[in-house]
Amino acid sequence: MKLLHFADAHIDMANYGRHDPVSGLPLRVLDFLKSLDTIVDTAIERRVDMVIFAGDAYKDRSPAPTFQREWGRRIMRLSQAKIPTLLLVGNHDISPAIGRAHALQEFKTLQVPYVKVLDAPALLTSEGLWGLPVQVIAMPWIARSGLMANLEMSAEKPEEIYSNIESRISNILEDMLSKTDDSLPVILTAHASIEGAKFGGERLVMLGNDLVLSGSVVKNPKFNYVAMGHIHKPQDVNEGKQPPVVYPGSIERVDFGEAKEERFFVIADVEKDKDTKVEWIQLTGVRKFIDCRTVLKSSEEAAKALMDAMPKPKEMSGAIVRLVVEYPREWDSLIDESALRKYAENAFELHLVKRPQSEARVRIPEGQVVSSLSPLELLGQYFDSAKVTNADELKSLAREIIADDSPET
Repeated sequence: MKLLHFADAHIDMANYGRHDPVSGLPLRVLDFLKSLDTIVDTAIERRVDMVIFAGDAYKDRSPAPTFQREWGRRIMRLSQAKIPTLLLVGNHDISPAIGRAHALQEFKTLQVPYVKVLDAPALLTSEGLWGLPVQVIAMPWIARSGLMANLEMSAEKPEEIYSNIESRISNILEDMLSKTDDSLPVILTAHASIEGAKFGGERLVMLGNDLVLSGSVVKNPKFNYVAMGHIHKPQDVNEGKQPPVVYPGSIERVDFGEAKEERFFVIADVEKDKDTKVEWIQLTGVRKFIDCRTVLKSSEEAAKALMDAMPKPKEMSGAIVRLVVEYPREWDSLIDESALRKYAENAFELHLVKRPQSEARVRIPEGQVVSSLSPLELLGQYFDSAKVTNADELKSLAREIIADDSPET
């Protein structure tokens, strides 16, 4: 069977840019929806047998109704095309409070045809997957309280439960795997980290403590394919071996930590007793992130030096650009922000991060101790190190204050 796998959509990550005057949506949201449209179009055009979304539809568990509408439109296209679709609940989709609805709840409540929401550990047989010749073991993001409830654990000693949580999850997976039909391929889908996986720059996006699965569990040869979500860096954790353990990555760049990474989704050909073939499909038209850093070495032609640290205007067209500049604090007035923004006017957005540096403190000469210096002498050394322009006036005032505060003799 042919499986399309994607993850970490985060369609409402509108942390940069303006709003589209036609749709009223943030332009960055339109970027994410464009990638999502490409994925849905490919699923329909390639006539895949199943779609697995491995978690994190939004940036948090309380998306605005407008963003829910846009996500729902895309998933309904898959439903109307009669493509079985599994929606795994990720850490950004779920509430930490037991009993509260998660962000994908409506698809489960309304029982949308050909769409199944996976919000608890489960083994799905062929009968539960619309008769498809496959089995799926699902491990959504599980909060600690949710795991305790699912396993009917006692909370009398929570510290013991927390210390063994990952081994217990591994036991759950191994138990479900032992109950599978040997005549059908088995797919594992999970929203979690894996030992040995490489993280990109998405740590700021992750909420809560990571659920970490051991490499030996997910690389079990009884699995034919492992569809992961949660880590935004595209990778096969079991590269060159079977089963493929794939993080397709986020569908759009989320922040500057992903500036150098391309975006993908995956189509896998899964067949029992044969190696699974994985096709990485690159998402084109993904908005560029350009990260520039420089240190001002001279106060002469500072504006030109900063522009030289950035790409040419044509290269910045439509990109989100960040310029981080370090410089001596007294050169602050030399940085012409308006000129830089004019230079980068073709960019989607420019972030100027100024990091003024203070010179190291002047050290007291060797052999001299602080107690040997008068308050005025110490103050003078501080003014010198801070390059205070009106030091003489301040010293005069300090001298008066110290004189007034001196005890009468």
